[in-house]
Amino acid sequence: MQKIHLLSPRLANQIAAGEVVERPASVVKELLENAIDSGATRIDIDVESGGVKLIRVRDNGSGIAEKDLPLSLSRHATSKIEQLDDLEAVATLGFRGEALASISSVSRLAITSNISDDISQSQEQKHGWKAEAEGRDMAVNILPAPHPRGTTVEVRDLFFNTPARRKFLRTENTEYKRIDEILRKLALSHFAIDFTLRNNGKVVHNFRAASTQLEQERRVASICGKAFMESALYVDVEAAELRLWGWVGLPTFSRSQADLQHFFVNGRSIRDKLVTHAVRQAYQDVMYHGRHPAFVLYLELNAADVDVNVHPTKHEVRFRDSRSVHNFLYRSLHRAVADIRPGAELSGQGPSEVAEKLNTSDATGRMEGSQLDSSNQISPHQTLSHQIYPHQTRMGLHANPSVAGAAVESVAEGMAVYQSLHEPSQAPIHQTSPNQEGVVTSASSSDEEIPPLGFAIAQLKGIYILSENALGLVLVDMHAAHERITYEQMKQDFDADGIHSQPLLVPVTIAVSQSEADIGEEHQALFETLGFFLQRAGPESLLVRQVPAMLRDSDVEPLVRDVLSDLITHGSSDRIRQHLNEIMATMACHCSVRANRKLSIPEMNALLRDMEATERSGQCNHGRPTWTQMSLDELDKLFLRGR
Repeated sequence: MQKIHLLSPRLANQIAAGEVVERPASVVKELLENAIDSGATRIDIDVESGGVKLIRVRDNGSGIAEKDLPLSLSRHATSKIEQLDDLEAVATLGFRGEALASISSVSRLAITSNISDDISQSQEQKHGWKAEAEGRDMAVNILPAPHPRGTTVEVRDLFFNTPARRKFLRTENTEYKRIDEILRKLALSHFAIDFTLRNNGKVVHNFRAASTQLEQERRVASICGKAFMESALYVDVEAAELRLWGWVGLPTFSRSQADLQHFFVNGRSIRDKLVTHAVRQAYQDVMYHGRHPAFVLYLELNAADVDVNVHPTKHEVRFRDSRSVHNFLYRSLHRAVADIRPGAELSGQGPSEVAEKLNTSDATGRMEGSQLDSSNQISPHQTLSHQIYPHQTRMGLHANPSVAGAAVESVAEGMAVYQSLHEPSQAPIHQTSPNQEGVVTSASSSDEEIPPLGFAIAQLKGIYILSENALGLVLVDMHAAHERITYEQMKQDFDADGIHSQPLLVPVTIAVSQSEADIGEEHQALFETLGFFLQRAGPESLLVRQVPAMLRDSDVEPLVRDVLSDLITHGSSDRIRQHLNEIMATMACHCSVRANRKLSIPEMNALLRDMEATERSGQCNHGRPTWTQMSLDELDKLFLRGR
């Protein structure tokens, strides 16, 4: 008997369905991607019983002609690629030509479509056509059917002929939630399309097309939550044919899980280790331990520079120049996070109106959008460009907090501004300056502004600074804030002076693989810029002769191994700098003003001004917030004023 034989078309399709059709959500994903590729501007989805009983996807796209309907249900049949070169620059979401054939092999499937709604066309084109297929014999029946321009795909009784697959499905509610998640991701990546989802006949989602940034932010808020959008920073960066735009959550808006991280490449939702690594690097200096950032980001690049044909589910991609993409993502997000400080403002526009729309009925009492427009504090939807409140002199507390004589003028001016807020008259705000005897005099100035963090009123329990600004009350954790200021200054000084190396009395020999030894030898210059002198001692060994002076007491072997691993995986590494930063952060913590230290009003104001001028000052070195704002509206709600 012949042992090798051809698989039947039905069995071959069912095997292929094992890769493509894992559960009802997989069917929804494939059908929605086809609808999007057809140029649809409106897509309606109906599901029943978690998608097992019925999945119906209707679109107003280009449609399928009568002669193409049978082919659409054949394996390896597609309208999206024709030759191998087309795979070098795939611009559509689907292209494998397996989805409909695989779905039809495990369900009762019907496709009704029409390629034109023009009354001048022939009768055959006007009324549309319907193709029916059932997983038993794979025969396709074609018959006329009325339908407007576009396509409707109905999938009934999923896995009716493969009960072993069906028994692995979860509860109806669980399967529906997976469908809901698929729709949310596609709605996030295709703002120009109307999406409507009905579950068991009830409308659950009705996402309207969004063309403006405000409308896009409304959609993001409806999908990711109002709290995310209220704490989101808008970024839009372009460089070397790469564009990154979208929204990243402030470090204080972190998650216990990586469940609010959406990343899209040319409109395709992906999960990629390179992206995860770049984002983690950008947040590493401001994120609390064990927490995860939240973001909705879109990377746009030439289709030829990314390979989407890596996995059957198309969740993974491969970048042609992964190192450049990684560096671009890291630099863009690192700069965005660094620019988050008190007083950062939008470039060329006020804070997004979406804040006002989202906060209208917010029972938690967050700031109204109208107040944000008059505020200099950190606000949602900032762009990378910003302005800092102009101050003449920075006053640092550092290791020995004191009021520097050269800064008396700025503090005196600040106090005069603060005092003028409480004057009963409507006199213009005053500027002050010391005369030769040190006596403060005043001079009127009509264009003086109140700084973002305002002016200190008092100190609470030796821990918190109470300050008044244009919005209301500001609370500052003085140790956390000064810790960040000291840390950032140490990093600046460290970068300015360079890394000082120290030779090892006894060189460290590290046994590595040949590939690791090759990478170490190839990147010897990189190690030297980081303070290491690395030398190849053999085919599978490296010799460390010199280390950064700051790391002289550290175990350098695991650090070098981690750097080599990063270089192999990502083409770059920040392990050494990260370790140096950890040491400087510890030093900054010990050098900063401690709790229960009594500060004078000028010293507190000096700390506030330094916070406004320091990158990442919204979080301490451990990722905890350093300050918070309580608006007058919030205070009024606490005391039921106006009710």
